[in-house]
Amino acid sequence: MTRMSPELWERIPPEAQVIFLEMAQTIKRLEARVAELERRAGMTPQNSSLPPSSQHPHARPAPKPNSSGQGRKPGGQPGHTKHERALVSPERVHKTVILKPDACRRCGTRLRGSDPDPLRHQVWELPEIQPTITEYQRHRLTCACGTTTCASLPRDVPTGQSGPRLVALVTLLMAHFRQSKRRVSLFCESVLNTPCSPGLVVKLQHIGAQAVAPCYDELAAALPQAEAVNLDETGTKQGPHKGWIWVAATAAYTLFAIRLTRSAQVARELLGAAFRGVITTDRYGGYNDYRRRQVCWAHLLRDFQALIDAGGAGKRIGLRLREVARELFGHWQRVRDGTITRETMRRHIHRLKYPLWEILEDGQRCRHAPTAALCRDLFERFDQLWLFLEHSDVEPTNNAAERALRHAVIWRKLSFGTKSAGGSRFVERLLSVIETCRQQDRAVLPFVTQAIERHFAQRNAPSLLRGV
Repeated sequence: MTRMSPELWERIPPEAQVIFLEMAQTIKRLEARVAELERRAGMTPQNSSLPPSSQHPHARPAPKPNSSGQGRKPGGQPGHTKHERALVSPERVHKTVILKPDACRRCGTRLRGSDPDPLRHQVWELPEIQPTITEYQRHRLTCACGTTTCASLPRDVPTGQSGPRLVALVTLLMAHFRQSKRRVSLFCESVLNTPCSPGLVVKLQHIGAQAVAPCYDELAAALPQAEAVNLDETGTKQGPHKGWIWVAATAAYTLFAIRLTRSAQVARELLGAAFRGVITTDRYGGYNDYRRRQVCWAHLLRDFQALIDAGGAGKRIGLRLREVARELFGHWQRVRDGTITRETMRRHIHRLKYPLWEILEDGQRCRHAPTAALCRDLFERFDQLWLFLEHSDVEPTNNAAERALRHAVIWRKLSFGTKSAGGSRFVERLLSVIETCRQQDRAVLPFVTQAIERHFAQRNAPSLLRGV
């Protein structure tokens, strides 16, 4: 806005001066609002904390002209290695059909004998799905004294009409394969030939949640003793209330928790007062209680890109910060692929500290308020940028937590959250079991089936930590 000379200002009547001052304040406020709206409109997963799933696939930028994939047809490229399903051993084959030619395909002479190394062609097929129904006939007998006694069900037989494998499958169809209760009941009836209704699905959901509750409690009790934990959170709904899905990921297991708050109290509840390890997070203030904290460089790289995209005074600082981050990731990638040793990586990255310190000092004097605020925050938590150099089980990014949250985010988009606290307990327990089984390369259906079998038999649940 053009400044008015003092002489011209003095010639304006006092009443008009008041109007001019009010207009100037309004313009200043509207300019700030427009700048904020433009910043939000330009937010993408590449320059903010928005998850990749928030961006429509068609909105992704087109490949650059020099991209290696430019002009290629979809699918496998010429010369690529062919991937086929491996043949199973003969012991696993249910039926073998011997095929021998009757006569020579050229002269017609009758052929005899066997090929010591025949060509093997295996066809996989599903058996006709018919549920196994076991009927328990409980006889009621009368004693000479007149008392009637009815036989009890065996200890491991459920009081309902659904067996452990059916309960486990229904549970995982909702939690693992993200199906609605109505679609699960339709699948049971039309594919499994098992009578089912949405109401029955809800009952089986509660059984599954109760069966894996001890497994979940075991993970929750072990978390405070972990050496390194990746933490993150994302929004959800519980009935009419706003909620948050929290995740705590370690190298061996992952714990989910759904709470109606994003406050620091949730992190303290999950980690416990005895926690002495290192956490890896973004810059969210809910984790500020923990000094042994590695700030995620992947989030920082997106923050630096946001400064560049905003242009103006902050672009110069953003470019310098991005250069440091890219060099850091270059060294990290080389140590991960075995090109350099960890000690060499530490030596190279230590040399980035002083240049970054200078950039942050310079950035705090920037006229662009978001740039100055970011540089001030990183300057104050400078030591939290480098913990991964001293701890081999800590990485410079929070990718482990974000990968664990990906399934939960897609589930939330399809289900729109949970209806009640009971539904939230089901989701957090099953997501924890599913992700932990994936980490440990364990088949989740047999594990959940075993947990439900032991629940019916009133025995201890299987462990997700034994042998870890």
